[in-house]
Amino acid sequence: MKFSTRAIHSGQEPDEKTGAVITPLYLTSTFKQDGIGRNRGYEYSRAGNPTRDVYEKCLASLESAKYGLSFASGVAATMAALYLLKTGDRILASADIYGGTYRVFEAVLKQYGIHTDYSYSGESGDFLSKAGKNTKMIWIETPTNPLLKILDIKQISAAAKRIGAVLVVDNTFATPYFQRPLELGADIVIHSTTKYIGGHSDIIGGAALTSNREFYNKMKFYLKAAGSVASPFDSWLALRGLKTLEVRMKKHEENGFAVAQYLSKHRKIERVYYPGLKTHPGHNVAARQMSGFGGMVSFVMKRGKKDIEDFISNLKIFTFAESLGGVESLACVPSKMTHGFFSAKEKKKLGISENLIRLSAGIEDSGDLIRDLEKALGKT
Repeated sequence: MKFSTRAIHSGQEPDEKTGAVITPLYLTSTFKQDGIGRNRGYEYSRAGNPTRDVYEKCLASLESAKYGLSFASGVAATMAALYLLKTGDRILASADIYGGTYRVFEAVLKQYGIHTDYSYSGESGDFLSKAGKNTKMIWIETPTNPLLKILDIKQISAAAKRIGAVLVVDNTFATPYFQRPLELGADIVIHSTTKYIGGHSDIIGGAALTSNREFYNKMKFYLKAAGSVASPFDSWLALRGLKTLEVRMKKHEENGFAVAQYLSKHRKIERVYYPGLKTHPGHNVAARQMSGFGGMVSFVMKRGKKDIEDFISNLKIFTFAESLGGVESLACVPSKMTHGFFSAKEKKKLGISENLIRLSAGIEDSGDLIRDLEKALGKT
């Protein structure tokens, strides 16, 4: 079956008892057991819930994975993947990553003797030069957050296998509609399902997908032990989001491309980051490993702090807020928001300046979005 068909039908047979077409929402904490050691597949909703199971099966199908696990947040999914490591192991990661992931690496893992090496390069070869003998996990985003760098998943996967490292790819920005890292050799895919998977800015969630049974069993044990499970209701909402993922992502990309093209020609804009532009350094790799370029656009304004504030305050359709991937368009200043945990030195080294603005293009009319940017820029 094609992607859109699987999104609507995978793991989602009509309810056997009632014939309900939509997966029921099982709001129950516990399940009746038929005797000692005899149950009907479920015991307690932290360990397993029918609504969550259907959602996990559908998302796994879309990511070409054998197994799927859902979590209470994207960070919770990240922690489950990191549970595969032990004291003395090292992680190799792109320095340009989500601020919450960087915070986990620097403020949580270090106290357990797990350290991270960072690469500042968008070139896969340069990136891999940072790997050492104790590198047991390679963690990448592609496109990265917030500078939208592109890393060659297939090339990094081959290198990871040579050194015996687990390759984890955060696929939140691309989604399985535009990119499926497991098909390119990755071992684990992570999502903040808060974003495009849910798609409506009404849930917090995460997911981990893999075809490696050992990794799956370890992460599932962590999930049950730590208790960071997705609630049945959030699972139901995310499953609903999957049904429209294809049609939404097409519109997100259409709007993202239109916004990027507009900004790239504006006299007040110094630089635009969008992998769909041929001027983007990672455009060719993105075109090879992705089927589309997504709806995220970052750009640098030429003006100062006051102009940035004026621009933000004059936006009417773009909402100034954290997060991304919802049907509504959002704008944020990463240096003060999503990447506020980074030191001033790190921000400068990465290029995350106070003039950098990240946009999440929603699914509104593209002309309205451009007019909103035009009016806001005209008042700076």
